[in-house]
Amino acid sequence: MPKFRATKYIRLSYTDDRSTESDSVGNQRKLIDDFVSRNPDIEIVSERIDDGYSGTIFDRPAFKEMMQDVMDGTINCIIVKDLSRLGREYIETGRYLRRVFPSYGVRFIAITDGIDTAHDACADDLAVSVKNIMNEAYARDISVKTRAALRVKRRNGDFVGSFTVYGYMKSETDKNQLVPDPYASRVVQDIFRMRLDGLSANKIAGELNRLGILSPMAYKKNHGIPYARRGWSADKDDCKWSATTIIRILQDEVYIGTLVQGKQGSPHFKIKEMEQLPASEWIRVPDAHEPIITRESFELVQRIRGLDTRSAPDQNGVYMFSGLLICGCCGGKMIRKTNKVGERTYHYYYCPTGKKGCTHPTMLKEETLAACVLNLLKAHIGNLASLEALLAGIDQDSINQALVKEYREHIAENEQTLAKALEYKARLYEHLVAGDITREEYATFKEDYTRKAASAQESIRLLQEKLTDVLENKSERNRWIANFTQFAELDALDRKALIHMVKYIRVISKTEFDVSFAFQDEYKKAIQLLAEASRMATESGSHLAGASAGRKVG
Repeated sequence: MPKFRATKYIRLSYTDDRSTESDSVGNQRKLIDDFVSRNPDIEIVSERIDDGYSGTIFDRPAFKEMMQDVMDGTINCIIVKDLSRLGREYIETGRYLRRVFPSYGVRFIAITDGIDTAHDACADDLAVSVKNIMNEAYARDISVKTRAALRVKRRNGDFVGSFTVYGYMKSETDKNQLVPDPYASRVVQDIFRMRLDGLSANKIAGELNRLGILSPMAYKKNHGIPYARRGWSADKDDCKWSATTIIRILQDEVYIGTLVQGKQGSPHFKIKEMEQLPASEWIRVPDAHEPIITRESFELVQRIRGLDTRSAPDQNGVYMFSGLLICGCCGGKMIRKTNKVGERTYHYYYCPTGKKGCTHPTMLKEETLAACVLNLLKAHIGNLASLEALLAGIDQDSINQALVKEYREHIAENEQTLAKALEYKARLYEHLVAGDITREEYATFKEDYTRKAASAQESIRLLQEKLTDVLENKSERNRWIANFTQFAELDALDRKALIHMVKYIRVISKTEFDVSFAFQDEYKKAIQLLAEASRMATESGSHLAGASAGRKVG
């Protein structure tokens, strides 16, 4: 009769070469079955398979089930293909071989390694210890190579995640390329549109639920798309849209074509728990895939986040001037109040801060403010339309030359800053050894120079991108004007128009306002470019006139 009740333990990790049969589940099973057929004292009572689990950890579901069978006395023999299937962690694998299995009277067999504890005390054999060390070294080597390969892919803009973000799917021809999901991408666009129309995240979630639109988790479940359950934990238990899910979508740069990866990582190949990495270590690749949302809309939504956008009572959106009015005296946010006189209702704004020294007595009617701001916006739109016409009439090459000159000058300045920071940083250790600075000063200076170098490198990267756009004639420097001209026929002021065109309104008095328009830097830049192009044209004309006069004299 069989003396040993055995479990076939089979393990296959994601790093194993699945294109071959050497370590496949089928091959391991067949090898164990052949071994048992030649040993009549062994009876197989169960099979445990951990498919997709690393040997560097022992927190595997099938392995824990097997160990529970050991403790319950259900089995007294464990058979594996080789020692690495049990584990690739030297210390823990040795503990099981030397202490755990013997204490429960378990016979352990690793077929291809020739290990069988029923015949000798091989757990203490030097060869077994060497095999354990080699298995761990192999796991470490594989981990290093895998991390390096993933890092290269991320820097090249390849998507290496297991689960795609809502709104995208993996390309059928290239699994490392994201492409818009025809249905989900339209939902994302609707979410951004509703946010720009003034709806809060909670109102957007409610509207999507009312329309019966599936939340990210429900959508992926319904279509059989793999999803990270933990990643979408913000979805409510009934798989409905939530405000948290909406906010996460509105903040994700992936929708403007920027791929951000490497947000999490493990500190060691033996530790599988992921930890959040600092933003400075994330890998960001712009224009890695087709955008769903325009950059202008995305940046506008991010700006709205900084405003006071609490929904108005009994309304879907917020008040028209919410978060945009600033007291001209103390700089505090002005708030809206309602006053009812008889049958008429008045809405006005005032400064409630109560800060010491604030002498702003202005009680500003909403309708008066709206009329004044509307006139200012119309005038600004008219100026921009004229500016656009002037820019269109200028030689494109002249503008490009001015831009190229400016960007190259800025790049050269940042390169000098970078070189100095790196040079000073390199000399710090020499000063520390010489006793010129203390260890505390060394740490402080090193951190400061590292920060300056990183800042200069980032500035150089952004300027190089702008320079490349100009050289390739892809610059979108005048597209911002359309942000205003789309409201050229505006007859009545609304929240959407205000958010698009105004950053804030500083109220000085009932008749005096300081309006800070959006894209002020771009406006100044356009004026400077216009002046630069005009100067270049004048110099070119003077040069031609001088050459012509010279020919006449001759």
